[in-house]
Amino acid sequence: MEAYVLDLQDRLVTALESLDPSSQKFVRDRWERSDGHGYGISCVLQDGAALEKAGVNVSVISGTLTPGQLKSMRDRRVQTAKLLDDSEQFDFHVAGISVVVHPRNPYAPTAHMNYRRFEVFRQNAPEGEPPVMAWFGGGADLTPSYLFTEDAEHFHQTLKDACDTHDPSYYPRFKTWCDKYFTNIHRGETRGIGGIFFDDLDDKEPEQLFRFAYDAGNAFIRAYVPLVARRMAMPYAQRERDWQLIRRGHYAEFNLVYDRGTKFGLMTPGARIESILMSLPLAARWEYMNEPDPDSPEDRLLRAVRTTTSWTR
Repeated sequence: MEAYVLDLQDRLVTALESLDPSSQKFVRDRWERSDGHGYGISCVLQDGAALEKAGVNVSVISGTLTPGQLKSMRDRRVQTAKLLDDSEQFDFHVAGISVVVHPRNPYAPTAHMNYRRFEVFRQNAPEGEPPVMAWFGGGADLTPSYLFTEDAEHFHQTLKDACDTHDPSYYPRFKTWCDKYFTNIHRGETRGIGGIFFDDLDDKEPEQLFRFAYDAGNAFIRAYVPLVARRMAMPYAQRERDWQLIRRGHYAEFNLVYDRGTKFGLMTPGARIESILMSLPLAARWEYMNEPDPDSPEDRLLRAVRTTTSWTR
């Protein structure tokens, strides 16, 4: 998994930089954990012509699961609670990639993607002892400020095609999971128009699950980069920019209030805060009681995130 996420990181950075070859490039920041238990490479671009902020991060870290992390893992899955005994301590190892892209043009959608392999070991286990449990997690989702049906259909269909190659049940399961997970409960709306999301995936042999994660990660480039290329030069005015910033405020609300990955990172001793909060937009806006005009393009987006839609054939 480590070799794969490093390769995917390079290919994603190249694809995103190709959107505007004359603009600045991603800054590559390699960091090491202070305790020596892992490293990461954060590739970040800010204030570009096409991309206002984008991050493509890889982390390969190990550590001891804190009581808060163990409680969160046990609470979300009965099988996990049975395997992770309260009387023991456990270590973890995770290798993953996390991507968030916030384009400058309000008509170009924000996107998020991450894939990871997570392993849990008994603390001080003999070398070579297999993990107590291991799983894959991740997904990809689209968050437009303005809804273009053809963009939504392309994004979802590309992900569905990647899922169907491995298991026809994956896309409908993971789309439903995505719609449920990426919900700003306090606003009664989803963060965007969804995609796929899964966690604790261990229903097949590890090699089969790796091949699925491999294909799904590769599909993200085909699903997303053409959408930015299609929209990045569209003319817009201050009205569209203000609405984009309002939607990015809602994006930040989800990441800071609900996102499990953000919470896990912030609870990890020695965590790299700058990389964890890379997902937040460069700018956002909160207006008191903002409500778009009925049947406006902004209202159409709100209707889309207040319900669920099938975007595939």
